[in-house]
Amino acid sequence: MKRKIFSALTCVSVALFLPAHLSAQSSSSLARGVREFVKVDAPVIALTHARVIDGTGAAARADQTIIISGGKIESMGDAASTPAPAGAQIIDLSGKTVIPGLVGMHEHMFYPSGGRTAVAIYNEMGFSFPRLYLANGVTSLRTTGSIEPYTDLELKKLIDEGKLAGPKIHVTGPYLEGAGSFTPQMHELTGPDDARNTVNFWADAGVTSFKAYMHITHAELGAAIAAAHKRGIKVTGHLCSIGFKEAAALGIDDLEHGLMVDTEFDPGKTPDVCPSQDLTAQTLSKIDVESAPVQETIHDLVVHHVAVTSTIVIFETFAPNQPPLERRVLDALLPEAAIAYLGQRSVIGQSANSPWPSLLKKEMQFEYDFVKAGGVLLAGEDPTGYGGDLAGFGDQRELELLVQAGFSPEQAIQIYTENGARFLGEQEHVGMLAAGKQADIVVIDGAPSKNINDIEKTELVFKDGIGYDSAKLIESVRGSVGLH
Repeated sequence: MKRKIFSALTCVSVALFLPAHLSAQSSSSLARGVREFVKVDAPVIALTHARVIDGTGAAARADQTIIISGGKIESMGDAASTPAPAGAQIIDLSGKTVIPGLVGMHEHMFYPSGGRTAVAIYNEMGFSFPRLYLANGVTSLRTTGSIEPYTDLELKKLIDEGKLAGPKIHVTGPYLEGAGSFTPQMHELTGPDDARNTVNFWADAGVTSFKAYMHITHAELGAAIAAAHKRGIKVTGHLCSIGFKEAAALGIDDLEHGLMVDTEFDPGKTPDVCPSQDLTAQTLSKIDVESAPVQETIHDLVVHHVAVTSTIVIFETFAPNQPPLERRVLDALLPEAAIAYLGQRSVIGQSANSPWPSLLKKEMQFEYDFVKAGGVLLAGEDPTGYGGDLAGFGDQRELELLVQAGFSPEQAIQIYTENGARFLGEQEHVGMLAAGKQADIVVIDGAPSKNINDIEKTELVFKDGIGYDSAKLIESVRGSVGLH
């Protein structure tokens, strides 16, 4: 059972699409099925008397006004010195907070089938997940690994064209996996040539990043990185057969999940072989994050400019009695999916001597030390596992966990906004609140700078200056997750 539980974690002609920052729309150009979720749309909008967390890590600023025009932030400043232009739609945000739209860096459009099949199968959530991401403040995301890359590319196109409600999507190609995949939905590479050909084929199709996976070999990973970099495309990885320092030496750009998947500390590790996940968990549960070997790995990643993507929220689901059981999550699930989730959660809750409470603390310390050493931390939720981590909801929980790890709310939001935007090369357009940026803005009924849990009180999400009704988007997918 333990192996099944841990394995469930494994997250699992050129198509010319508009760049994410060129997808600005007016509501008149949106399909009727998208317009029904629009709550605010006007040529000029003034968000007045708001508390602003701008995404740079700076402290929250009180009583600010943001002027939106043409899908962009025209100006921003103290309310007393930033008057609303004549004719602007004025929205009084007294007592509320605005932050940049989240840039989720480990997201998926698929969801586990809940163990209702003999093998691990994932269903594409092309209906429910784009709406949930947008509703919960994720205005840009990277699909960090794709089960249906053609579907993801078409979803991006439909959203950019205003035919579907959802965030700006940066599509990652199909998993670059070696022999030994846990799901038949992943192609298994047959060697370096296959890795190069796969990268080139999907780069031609329009994907903008790649993700190496657990059983990829050294030679395959090296070939994939070289081919991707030749195309100006970055490679991340959820690795197992290859350790972090080995991947850094090969030139990988990003590593998913952090310490909890780094097998280089396993005393029985052999080259190109993914060791037992249970044994790796046992090894890491005893490791000292402040020890020289771990700190040397952190230093090595920083020197090689390798980013790390935090996904504490998915690890939390494997700890007994965590995360908090949320009504909103259960409401969004297909009844059969909710039953499967609650059943697995119950099994984990009865686990004796689980290593996960200790592992969570170690992962948090690793990420905090990585940033302190100068590393670039990204964040996402990885909505896989056994089904309790849903699109958007999990991103909000990840922010709460980053604060538990020791980051200030402003730092956690910066990790989730500016850092992601810079990694994607989109920092001129999204990730921060400043004049000239796209008006991707989340309105929160509370003060997450004082209580990060207020992040869950999202009311309104602007994407390119159009304000979407969060509650209406969430209600529209009630009972859908697990189905479509």
